[in-house]
Amino acid sequence: MYKILKKEEIGNRVYSIEVYAPEIARNAKPGQFIIFRIDDKGERVPLTVAGTDIEKGSVRIIFQVVGKSTTQLSLLNEGDFIEDFVGPLGHPTKIKNYGVVVAVAGGVGTAEVLPVIKELKKAGNRIILIIGARSKDLIILENELKETSDELLFATNDGTCGIKGFVTDVLKVVVAKEKVDVVYAIGPVLMMKAVSDLTKGKNIETIVSLNPIMLDGTGMCGACRVNIDGKTKFACVDGPEFDAHSVAWEELSLRLGLYKNLEKISLDNFSFNRECKCHKR
Repeated sequence: MYKILKKEEIGNRVYSIEVYAPEIARNAKPGQFIIFRIDDKGERVPLTVAGTDIEKGSVRIIFQVVGKSTTQLSLLNEGDFIEDFVGPLGHPTKIKNYGVVVAVAGGVGTAEVLPVIKELKKAGNRIILIIGARSKDLIILENELKETSDELLFATNDGTCGIKGFVTDVLKVVVAKEKVDVVYAIGPVLMMKAVSDLTKGKNIETIVSLNPIMLDGTGMCGACRVNIDGKTKFACVDGPEFDAHSVAWEELSLRLGLYKNLEKISLDNFSFNRECKCHKR
């Protein structure tokens, strides 16, 4: 059992939770992830490690409420316990001095990119960070991002922060005026694919962190398989980071949508049963 030390709502249905897991805190590195399970009947859900505090023995995870498991997690409070919290899993990000690194993040990918750019900054890189969101009120961790990046740029669908448009619109401007050595992207599949398409034509090395459907996290089940340069890889043990220009994006997108209808049924049933229990009190 793993105790929740701190819980904070940092955005619209976005939560930051610190979990007491000292072994993971001591060993986790940027780019790695954990898998949690609410209880002995819960599903296994991967989340990127958003930070650690070795002295406190805590691991920070940040998530958006989208389905049954994340809804259940959001209902827990400080002092409550999570049944399983396993990690660190996956390969850490390769940290070295590339030169100029452009990091592109969308949605809760903003939280996932934070520990990566912190270490890349320490390694001597110049960090240009591009954040995308539908609107300003959906941008999270803005102060932490400012402290970690040399230049922070925004793109929002409605133009309420930064330019009105997409992260690729900003990226086009950056690569036109800068000698970019590496692009690191994390976020929705369509966003990462768009970034990959743009940088491929300019021959810029691009790394993406993939989050396909995942179960055991040890390479045994094969659920998280992805097509990389025509070869089957498992995101949990071969990734989660891959060369963006080698990813079969259409196949990844199709696989991510396989269980959307079942996920909705599970969430609806959970919400209905929870309501009924409340009404019986």
